[in-house]
Parts: sequence; structure tokens; C-alpha cells
Amino acid sequence: MHPDLFKLFDVAFPSYFVFLLSGFLFATAVGALWARRIGESADVIVDLGLAMLLAGVAGARLMHVFVDGYFWDYVHLCTDPSLVTWPLDQAECLSPAYQGVWDSAVRACHPKTADCFAWAKFWAGGLTYYGGLLGASAAAWFLLARDRFPFWKAADMAGFAVPLGLAFGRMGCLMAGCCFGATCDLPWAMSFPWRSAASEGQFKAHLLPSAKLWSLPVHPTQVYESAACLAIAAFCLLWLHPRKRYDGQVFAAFLALYAVARFVLEFLRRDDRGGLVGLSTSQLVGLALGVAAAVIHARRGGPRPRPGGLIPGRLS
Repeated sequence: MHPDLFKLFDVAFPSYFVFLLSGFLFATAVGALWARRIGESADVIVDLGLAMLLAGVAGARLMHVFVDGYFWDYVHLCTDPSLVTWPLDQAECLSPAYQGVWDSAVRACHPKTADCFAWAKFWAGGLTYYGGLLGASAAAWFLLARDRFPFWKAADMAGFAVPLGLAFGRMGCLMAGCCFGATCDLPWAMSFPWRSAASEGQFKAHLLPSAKLWSLPVHPTQVYESAACLAIAAFCLLWLHPRKRYDGQVFAAFLALYAVARFVLEFLRRDDRGGLVGLSTSQLVGLALGVAAAVIHARRGGPRPRPGGLIPGRLS
């Protein structure tokens, strides 16, 4: 696990954000090549990729803040830091790295100073994919309409480019140690070092006697999702796109396939994600996207009138 992938001029570059940015750049390059191949402007796709990156990060951060269960922590960090507890022992709490306040009565560490902008520090971790998808989709809709680029053709490009980029992002999750899975004893199970999200989560769940222990072996759900995204991208690009019957079909297939894959994988996840009625936030959003995929298919994939106004199987 390498939360910081590398340092340049004493500036740390978080693994998750580096992989996320790499995924966006790769997906944008694939999209630009696709645009040239179909005779459209590649510059529009490059501009689109940059705008979607910014809007996607903003959307992913906002959904994390509001639905992942950390909303009140961010509020208290601004209004009363003593209500926020960090999972640190006394030595770590008082170290220069954290500079916290140790409460000996409850043996807990609290932030020393208020930070009203902690919610905006996306580079410190905390991004929700579905929020990024919604934010990036809104930016795409606006820019494509402005540039008069065929929206549903671009959506089909996103149907294979987005899962390619997401496959990179989930490898960043693996490097950062977030999005971990349930304990298991499979040959490919992975154990994360102490101070990782998995170790801390298992300590809180009373599976470990100390937060300073490596985690129990868990499902590498980050790898599972990365593999699923690569499979979805390959299917959408190599098989479905050359055979599509209407513009928007590839995008609808991506929404449906990813929603199913993510819905299943959520049962193996054990990180904090928020939820309702026994389902995680991502599962609820996945259900909504599945409905959206069905609506797209029903509205755009129905029979088309033939010249003369006839529809096969019907009388006009």
C-alpha cells in the first residue's frame, strides 16, 4: 500500500488522485481518437475531458461529504473540533504529523484547530464515484450542447471510455488502501498494513485487538471492480459498438452493466459508505441508473418509422 505514490520537490502526490488523473487522461485520449475516426472534432473531446475531470471531482467530493456518513464530522471540524475523534493513540495524536489534542478521560484524540475547508480538500481522500459520474455527465451535457456535438454519439463513446478510466481509478484505491472488502481466506485475499482504512475499520468492528496491526485478509474489491470495468469496456468497445442499432445503446449498456457489477460488489465492501433501507448509497444510485438505462433503451431503441410512415408490424 502506497497512499503517496511519489514526491516531487517535497510535494506528495496521492496514489488515488494520480491514478484517477491517469484514467481521465487515458479515457480522453481514447475518446479523441474515436472522434477523429468518425469524422468529428477531437478538440471538442479534449475540452470535454478536462471539463468532466473538474466537474467529476467536484461531484465526487460533494457526494462523499453529504452521503458517505462524514457530513457532521466536516461540520464539527469547523464549529467544534472536540466533537471529532481521530483513531490515534496518544503518541501519534501529539506527534508533529497530527498535532492533535489528547483527551485522557476518554482516551481519544481530537483535532487541535478548526478547519472550515476540510470538506473541500479532495486531494486528502474521500471521493465517491457515482457523484463523479453525475457531475461529469452534467458538464458533458452542457458542453456538447454548446458545441453542437451529437450528444448520444458522445454518450456511446463514454460507454467504453469511462469504464477504462475507472479501471485506473480503482487501482489507485488499492494503492491507497481504501474501498476494502470483507474478510476471507481465499488464496488471493489481501492484508493491509496498520493505519490503513482496513486495519482501522476492523479495529472499530472489534475484529482486531489493536489498530496497530495489519488487517485480516480481505477481498480485494478494488481489483474486482477494476477487472469488471475492463470487461465492460472491452464488451462495449469491441462487440457492442460496431453492432449498435441506435445512438445511446452503448451508454445504456454501460450504465446497466456497471450498476449490476457495483451492486453485487457492494455486498463485499466493508468501508463506510452510508446507506438506507439495508442498501448502501451506491446500491441505491445503481438502481436509479439501471432504471435510467432501461428508459434510454425504451425511448431510443424502439422501432423506427420506415419511409412512408409505416412501422414494422403496425398499421399507420
